Amino acid sequence: MSRDHVQSAERTDAEAAGPALTGAETPFLELLARGASSDAYEQPVLLARAEGRSAEAIAALEHAKLLALRVRADLEGRRRREAELSALFETAHDLAGLRDLDSVLQAIVQRARSLLGTDVAYLSLNDPDRGDTYMRVTEGSVAARFQQLRLGMGEGLGGLVAQTARPYVTDDYFKDDRFQHTHIIDSGVRDEGLVAILGVPLMLGHHVIGVLFAADRRARVFEREQIALLGSFAALAAAAIDTANLLTETRSALAGLERANEIIRDRSGVIERASDVHDRLAELVLRGGGVHDVAAAVSQVLDGTVDFTEAVDAPSAPLEASRAEGHAVCHEDDWIAAVTAGGELLGALVLRGHPGLDPVDQLTLERAAMVTSLLLLARRSAAEAEQRVRGELLDDLLDARDRDPRLLRERASRLHADLDATHVVLAARLDGTAPDADQEAAARRRLWSAASHLAATRHGLAAARDGGTVLLLPLTPGDIAADLARTTAHQLGTAVHEAVTVGASAPVQDLAAHPETVTAAYAEGRRCLEALRLLGRSGDGAAAEDFGFLGLLLAGDRDIAGFVDRTIGQVVAYDERRGTDLVRTIDAYFTCGMSPARTKDELHVHVNTVAQRLERVARLLGDDWQSPARALEIQLALRLHRLSAPAQN
Repeated sequence: MSRDHVQSAERTDAEAAGPALTGAETPFLELLARGASSDAYEQPVLLARAEGRSAEAIAALEHAKLLALRVRADLEGRRRREAELSALFETAHDLAGLRDLDSVLQAIVQRARSLLGTDVAYLSLNDPDRGDTYMRVTEGSVAARFQQLRLGMGEGLGGLVAQTARPYVTDDYFKDDRFQHTHIIDSGVRDEGLVAILGVPLMLGHHVIGVLFAADRRARVFEREQIALLGSFAALAAAAIDTANLLTETRSALAGLERANEIIRDRSGVIERASDVHDRLAELVLRGGGVHDVAAAVSQVLDGTVDFTEAVDAPSAPLEASRAEGHAVCHEDDWIAAVTAGGELLGALVLRGHPGLDPVDQLTLERAAMVTSLLLLARRSAAEAEQRVRGELLDDLLDARDRDPRLLRERASRLHADLDATHVVLAARLDGTAPDADQEAAARRRLWSAASHLAATRHGLAAARDGGTVLLLPLTPGDIAADLARTTAHQLGTAVHEAVTVGASAPVQDLAAHPETVTAAYAEGRRCLEALRLLGRSGDGAAAEDFGFLGLLLAGDRDIAGFVDRTIGQVVAYDERRGTDLVRTIDAYFTCGMSPARTKDELHVHVNTVAQRLERVARLLGDDWQSPARALEIQLALRLHRLSAPAQN
């Protein structure tokens, strides 16, 4: 047999074996390994089409391509977040060892431009003596006139930022009329060729001292994360300027005093403590210390007791004052320094019983708060990474993607989970209705975060799925699935401050050897969840054993299919034959109180389309299908049809 015939036979056998045996993922793994561009991932599919590969083989390649692109995007996101955090750490380190303000500001502008990927980044400062603002640092600028701009207060986009103390962004500078255009500013911007500009304020307390900009020479939409990142760099720049001002004032005061030697001796202990805490904090960061290690180190240096507290446990008024001013605030006999990151309040460092604090010691406490915020951000990133890994393992179990028991056990063991123990699969969902899509997405993220934390503490797994969250938790000997469902509903509801409904499966065992049981158990948990919501028990938890006859109905021991077929079978069959959407239409029609106008809004179609579909339903089910008795049966059949349908991923 010729070589071509052998290869053709091998390819035919591989394609007949299905996507799992084609090795479709191999070219994409190679692309991932060498960090290829996203365009390169189309090549294996195009090559397969050119070779005349089977539809199954091409479908497997398409599936593998999508997975590989998803992995690539996740890796790029992680690298970007790592780069951002690293840049913040480096900038904070530069600030902690501040020697030259211009060098620090130049580094901030350079890192901001690099991380945001803009053509130009620049920083302007206000000149109180002349009553205007001027360019202090630029990066990527090529126009001399632009680099030497001096602007009157309130002019241009920077003037708008300075007036409102809020970030502003424009996609097209010359078409934006929200701010005052002047000939001088527009000429400088035109010389530089800038189009899209983002500006964030440099704040010292309540005062704007300048603006940090990032700009492109083409139209561009800046994302929320990029605005927050530039705001973080602006906060560091403001801290650098504030520090430089303090150092300048200190030098000026020392130069003007006749007893310079005495002042130096008096302050030498404070300076030594500041140097000591700088060294200790740098060492803590390098060896991965925690926030309580930072508090302990500062306690020793300041000769007092420093504690890290959550934001809810600190006095609210001084905490908000510290957050707004960016400095430690004296409260009775204590000093409070807010721990913030990008405007988010993470907690506070509290120096207790030390009302007379030296300014340098105050600055030491503030620096410690900044280091604490960076450590908390690093810990959060690590926790989110672990949550993603737990979710990926549970996703693989639900989708039965990895059937090697040994590999499943090894992955679970690294997460301190035991797949050989008895588990319960729980489906959890929020019951509140968010006013818009962004708030709903935020609520789902809170639920997933709370479920991931619960899973980690219980040595289980959690993943976001089907608009809610699925958990795989071990069942303690002597406990039952219903009790675990109720406990989980209470714990998640308390964590997210909203009602959470939880449906639980019957106990399942030997998951490593039989991962397909997880999928079936999840479907059972979802049916219990829907039953709770239908029965008006939102915010509660239950398993099938709690429902009596309804539990048997949910488990499939009754003729559900026969009832559904007798009641709405003609509509279901019509949809399957014609590819129409009549079942969803009558479901929405009943949900909307039998109002065609509200139904068309729910389905996003014209009201005439709703009327035509309802006429078709009447021809299939009879003109009396909306009578009370028939409507009750049809609604029950619709619910059972939805509950008995396979879970959609």
